[in-house]
Amino acid sequence: MRHVVSATLALLLTTALAQAEATPGGTADLIVQPEPPGLMIGIVTNGPALAVGGNIYESLLRYDETLAPMPSLARSWEVSEDGLTYTFHLQEGVTFHDGTPMTAADVLFSVNDFLMKTQPRHRNTMAQVESVTAPDEATVVFKLTQPFEPFIRAFAYGTMPILPKHIYEGTDYMTNPANDKPIGTGPFRFVEWQRGSFIKLEKNDAYWDKGKPYLDEVIYHVIPDAASRAVAYETGVVDILPGGSVENFDIPRLTELPNTCITDKGWEYYAPLSWMWLNNRNPPMDNPKFRQAVMYAMDRQFALDVLWNGYGKVATGPISSKTPFYSQQEPVYEYDPDKAEALLDEIGYDGEPIRLLPIPYGETWQRWAEAVRQNLQDVGIKVEMEAADVAGWNQRTANWNYDIAFTYLYQNGDPAIGVSRNYITSQIEQGSPWNNVEGYSDPEVDRMFEEAALAYPAEARQEIYDQVQVKLQEDVPVAWLLELTFPTIYNCKVHDIVTSAHGPADSMRDAWIEQ
Repeated sequence: MRHVVSATLALLLTTALAQAEATPGGTADLIVQPEPPGLMIGIVTNGPALAVGGNIYESLLRYDETLAPMPSLARSWEVSEDGLTYTFHLQEGVTFHDGTPMTAADVLFSVNDFLMKTQPRHRNTMAQVESVTAPDEATVVFKLTQPFEPFIRAFAYGTMPILPKHIYEGTDYMTNPANDKPIGTGPFRFVEWQRGSFIKLEKNDAYWDKGKPYLDEVIYHVIPDAASRAVAYETGVVDILPGGSVENFDIPRLTELPNTCITDKGWEYYAPLSWMWLNNRNPPMDNPKFRQAVMYAMDRQFALDVLWNGYGKVATGPISSKTPFYSQQEPVYEYDPDKAEALLDEIGYDGEPIRLLPIPYGETWQRWAEAVRQNLQDVGIKVEMEAADVAGWNQRTANWNYDIAFTYLYQNGDPAIGVSRNYITSQIEQGSPWNNVEGYSDPEVDRMFEEAALAYPAEARQEIYDQVQVKLQEDVPVAWLLELTFPTIYNCKVHDIVTSAHGPADSMRDAWIEQ
């Protein structure tokens, strides 16, 4: 008979069993929600794409829950005393899924060419790099223009995936057929994608980490309805509900099911922070006092307590409290409709309707948008709710076709990697929903982010980031909402699904099923 496991007991049980001997074989059935627009994470970097793509592609490093680097495609590395030279020694015997050896040439192609053309945040990181060279096929050397302390945290699978040069060189990266049948070096190979149904990966028998992965298959189920996803877990169709798979109001009930474990670990690198894009190009969003009024108008504690069941924390500004260099700074925006109304009166807001675009990730997000609409209308801001599917949301935000739009973005281990891209002028680039989509531009903020990234030691960086937080919290380029927590729910027979700061997206190489 299956037994009921409380959250505390589940943690103890998971810790104890993690020390047991892993058993090869079996299939892990997971949810991916929503269905990703693509799996080629050198191009598509939203959460669902990374959730699957992280087990197909790899980078030079992985990170533990303290964000300390661990080996991946690099077996070892050294940093020179002056902080300018990073030397990576590659694993032996690594091949891509088509059998072609992976060498330093693929690393150079990925970081110097491919990602420079497809990922704005990669370009931002590489602005600190003077050269990347390969003295031999198993060694890669990054030479920096000046010390850049966050650089060691830039080598995650989602920020710097290593891609096959022989597949992409000389092609149109965006339309290459391999984008539909991704080829990486990861523990699992892409097998099949039945749109609207499932994505199937199978064990990479030639994986460089001998003996791994343990699982024969990983199947990501696409189930559009949240209630049906919960039923799929209850009936044993799926074993793992990665964070965000079910509506928050279902989590307490599901965690009381027999043989069920839960963990909130595996989000340390991402530290997801939710906010609403405020299109600074359009009036009245171009007025900082209107943006401040939006902050005062929102009851974010209600959203946390009622819509997110307490999973998370009210955000205070641009940096998550889980990310290095966060600090509590003023101004902090409490729920204060009177202040919101006073600011609107001060700027002479005429009641012109504002278009609000929810993020199409389920009922919780839809309810949240409705709650915000009510908050705004309570202080006199007229709101017209608009709808879009995932592809439509990506297109509209990327092309700045919105007034206010919900989103959440990852912090990626350091403000210089995951935060600055949302606020600096150089990252205003139409066509991407993952950079400075709001169009905020301030030379002082640009300067401070640049100086903070390069300052040394950490205390000097902290001092500048404190100033950045104050400035941005005064200007409110976006309306910060919550630091999100997405607990993963899973059958206790599945072990080691979180062995890095990226959770199941980077840990299925270690996962095994108790037979």
